[in-house]
Amino acid sequence: MFLLAAAFCAAPAWAFDLPDLMGLLAKQKSGEARFTEQRFVHGLEGPLDARGTLSFDAPDKLVRRTLSPRVETMAVDGNTLTLSRGGRNRTLALDSMPELLGLVEAMRGTLSGDGATLQRYFKSEVSGSPSKWTLDLTPMDSRLAAQVRSIRISGRASEVLGLEMEFVGGDRSVMNISPNAPAAVAAPTGGAPSGTTGRTTP
Repeated sequence: MFLLAAAFCAAPAWAFDLPDLMGLLAKQKSGEARFTEQRFVHGLEGPLDARGTLSFDAPDKLVRRTLSPRVETMAVDGNTLTLSRGGRNRTLALDSMPELLGLVEAMRGTLSGDGATLQRYFKSEVSGSPSKWTLDLTPMDSRLAAQVRSIRISGRASEVLGLEMEFVGGDRSVMNISPNAPAAVAAPTGGAPSGTTGRTTP
């Protein structure tokens, strides 16, 4: 009995891993958020700031709309990327740009809880717990690895709250993400809900 108890106490705790994280994230089928981003560029004294909105619809629609310093939109739908700026649009096939495809799949795969896609492009390491987790991604594709050294995505439960990218050459990008609260369910019209009197208690 003593040996059994000792072995149980010595056993490692159940680790929070990639399948656990992907299961949490897959519960969030869509969402909208605001972001602020700082880009630290080698040779510039201060960071380049940007802000805007993000939206996602599983499994493969992602829109980044930058509001400052200038208005521009990057919309991804499946394999199609559309860039919009100053009333002009440009449409490209993602698979014609492997470097950009990898970056899109890092975000899209995380948001949709698609671990298989992430592991196709990156070595992944999960740390933390469901209430505060970090996902570190290292590119495996040589063309992406020639530009991006690492990606770190952080969050809480099914919410992505941060995205940091370190580029080859020393540049770095830090994005803070603030998910919008779900829309409140409107109260039914036509009087007080069933089971209430409609009067307030003093």
